[in-house]
Amino acid sequence: MSIAALICARGGSKGIPGKNVKPLAGVPLIAWSVRCALEVSRVPRVIVSTDSEEIAETAAAAGAEVPFIRPAELAGDQSSEWKVWQHALEFLRADSGAFPDGLLVVPPTAPLRLVKDLEACLDVYEEHSPDLVITVREAHCNPYYNMVSVNESGDSVVVIPTKSVAHRRQDAPKVYDMTTVGYVARPEFVMSSSSMFEGRLRQVEIPAERAIDIDNPIDFEMAECLMNRRENPVPENRRGGC
Repeated sequence: MSIAALICARGGSKGIPGKNVKPLAGVPLIAWSVRCALEVSRVPRVIVSTDSEEIAETAAAAGAEVPFIRPAELAGDQSSEWKVWQHALEFLRADSGAFPDGLLVVPPTAPLRLVKDLEACLDVYEEHSPDLVITVREAHCNPYYNMVSVNESGDSVVVIPTKSVAHRRQDAPKVYDMTTVGYVARPEFVMSSSSMFEGRLRQVEIPAERAIDIDNPIDFEMAECLMNRRENPVPENRRGGC
């Protein structure tokens, strides 16, 4: 099975300016994802899609291919990442004569993933042949238990009411947050659809400590703390907070 890895990283981050090249634990953020993807044994090719020359240079230095600069119309605040996947697949088909059997998408905002997380996604893709494999973590809040909305009267009500009230989290149906640890997509599905939820999905559950999605400075600080702890472990009796 031929697998190509794709890392999408645009240059216009507003929450954290220059996010994708900002050093995290001494390494540019995007380089963590490049390194991880390169270590996946089933992935012979790691491609970065970016509109930024600086990101392109940083990614290439980390070992990725940057065979094109993403068009401006696919790099705005409102641009669809799904279309970015389609654009990359069109390049791969033109470059090699065919789509890969699977597209492994490795977002740069989840640097704490491990190689085994991406390998697990590929295992599920090969075993179950879904349109898309997503990564998830157990949700902090549950719409059947402790998530509320406001009704027309201004009252707070549970988002999904049930006949039997869940008095404990354990009694409510288990729900998950999607993460950006990784995705594996069937190229033909991506090219013929406009949303991942149009297809048949499978999931891989990721531990919370590897599923942080960097969206703001606090996320960045948390991820850096955890990465420093991973890269420079200290004895248990000397371990303190971040």
